[in-house]
Amino acid sequence: MTNPVQPIEVLLVEDDPGDELMTREAFEDNKIRNTLHVVRDGQEALDFLYRRGEHTDAPRPDLILLDLNLPKYDGRQVLEQIKQDPGLSLIPVVVLTTSSAEEDILRSYKLHANAYVTKPVDLDQFIAAVRQIDEFFVTVVRLPGRA
Repeated sequence: MTNPVQPIEVLLVEDDPGDELMTREAFEDNKIRNTLHVVRDGQEALDFLYRRGEHTDAPRPDLILLDLNLPKYDGRQVLEQIKQDPGLSLIPVVVLTTSSAEEDILRSYKLHANAYVTKPVDLDQFIAAVRQIDEFFVTVVRLPGRA
């Protein structure tokens, strides 16, 4: 007997409204109803994670989808903060960005990103990539705090 898949809390850190919309569409089209929370810059991401300001009631995310090129604090700074904090470091972080630069890929992994995905330009490929990330972290991977 298999356990039913339970929805997870996903934090999307994305400043591009078009990419946010495509990510929402990918989640909505998928059969697993995860909760997608969206913040639009690095400062708001940290406020969400530390439950500050308007995010005092924010849930702890089970997965973070992080763009690198963000206003205020960029994704690299956010990733570094997450992975240095013992209370947050176990949350899987998938860098989801337009950059395919080797320097960004190496730096992200050095900062302990769990995966690095370059956003496809094509809408259907973008949606497929987000679905694959979602399905992998919901159905394949065992996340901390989830039996």
